[in-house]
Amino acid sequence: MYKLLIVFSFICLAAFPSFSQKKVNWLTWEQAMEMNQEEQRKIVVDIYTDWCSWCKKMDKYTFEADNIANYLNDNYYPVKFDAERKETIIYNGKEYKFIKRGKNGYHELAAELLKGKLSFPTVVFLDENSKLIQPIPGYQDSKTFEMIIKYFAEDYFKKVPWPKYTRDFKPSPIIETPVKNNGN
Repeated sequence: MYKLLIVFSFICLAAFPSFSQKKVNWLTWEQAMEMNQEEQRKIVVDIYTDWCSWCKKMDKYTFEADNIANYLNDNYYPVKFDAERKETIIYNGKEYKFIKRGKNGYHELAAELLKGKLSFPTVVFLDENSKLIQPIPGYQDSKTFEMIIKYFAEDYFKKVPWPKYTRDFKPSPIIETPVKNNGN
C-alpha cells in the first residue's frame, strides 16, 4: 500500500506541475565565481541578513514566484550572500573580510557591492565579467522584480532608459496554481 501511495504521488506531481514550484538554485559566492569561469553569465546577488524581516518577505513572496525562480535559474548565477558572513572572500584579486562592529558587524564585500550603503535587502547585479552593474536596494515585489531582472539580463540597461523600459514592459503570463479543495 505504501509503495502504491508513493507511485500515485509521483504521478500527481508529473500530471500537475503547478503543484510543484520551482525554486531558485541559490549558489554560494565561490560556486558562482567558479561556474562563471567555465560559462559566463551575469550574476545576481541577494544581499541579506538573518535579522532582516524584509529579506525574509522577499524570499517568500518574490524569489518563490515560479516566473522569478525560472528566469533567475535560466539567465543568471543566483547568489545568496549574508552581509554578516565571517569567511574571507577573494574578489577581483582583493581579499574581503568580516569587520566586527558592535555586537555584529559586516562583510567588507557586502559594503563594496553596496557602495558603502548597508541596506537590506539589496539585490546586486554583476556582468559576465563579475563587474558591478548596479545594486537595487529595498524590497521588490515579484512584478517589479521581473522587470528588473529582465532589464539587466537582456542588456536593456545599455540602451533603454528605465522609464521607457517600464512603460513598454510586457510581464510574463502568470500560471495560477489551482486552489486545493478541502472537501467542500
